[in-house]
Amino acid sequence: MTNAALDFAENGYILLKGFYDVADDIAPIQETARQIIAHVATQHGVAAPHATWEEASTVGLMALATHDRRLGALVYDAVKHIPALGRLVYKRRNEELLATLRDGLLPGVAYDGYGIRLDFPHEEKFRAYWHQEFPAQQRSLDGVVFWTPLVPILDDMGPVQVAPRSHREGPIATVEDSGGVGRTGAYSMRLPDEEALVGKYDIIAPLTEPGDLLVMDYLTLHQSGYNVSDRARWSVQFRLFNYNNTTAIKTGWQRTAAPTAELFDIARADYMGRKGTD
Repeated sequence: MTNAALDFAENGYILLKGFYDVADDIAPIQETARQIIAHVATQHGVAAPHATWEEASTVGLMALATHDRRLGALVYDAVKHIPALGRLVYKRRNEELLATLRDGLLPGVAYDGYGIRLDFPHEEKFRAYWHQEFPAQQRSLDGVVFWTPLVPILDDMGPVQVAPRSHREGPIATVEDSGGVGRTGAYSMRLPDEEALVGKYDIIAPLTEPGDLLVMDYLTLHQSGYNVSDRARWSVQFRLFNYNNTTAIKTGWQRTAAPTAELFDIARADYMGRKGTD
């Protein structure tokens, strides 16, 4: 195994600085997003600066959201369809990286599991609790999350928080919790005894820049940081699963609206069988 594969197997995550070429891979996404913000500003008559990506992604977007939060949501939905985003997700280099991290994996892309995420300041309703990726994404137990920022992530923007080595907990069934702010869907999934569970680990929150790539095991505990800045946190996430995984084959590579008890039974048996062969 390579050093990267050993680190990933041990810690459940790996951070690769400068993995993507900013000019070729990231800038085209940023430029299209900038033009989308410009269109929304013009259409709705909002003074939202957008001459550069830095300007549009910070003060421009926040001007739209401050004028009408629905305009922020409009941008959020629109940027998910940027062609350059698809090119990033389906880069051969992503598959090649995965092959170095996991032997015998036949990769598939979760078509409904990729997009651009905007985390606006002080919005607890849409901040992701501590979670594993598997309960929401499903398909295979040994899937992998790719996370890369579109803007420099500073401390006050709430960097993603990761619990190294927590993937060894195995799949954990979730409970539903609206958080008192009307959370629904994946946002309402919560780990039982979360504080005690997460408290066992030394949490990291890496600061990243465009081009950096954070890769996490589907079972690694992580959560959105608290964005207390004056700007949105922009990032790209996508998920690759394994067609060869036992859970994937038994469930037909499908994702249900909510994880079932049967799914967790299959996943736990899969995990214990895999753990027994380590």
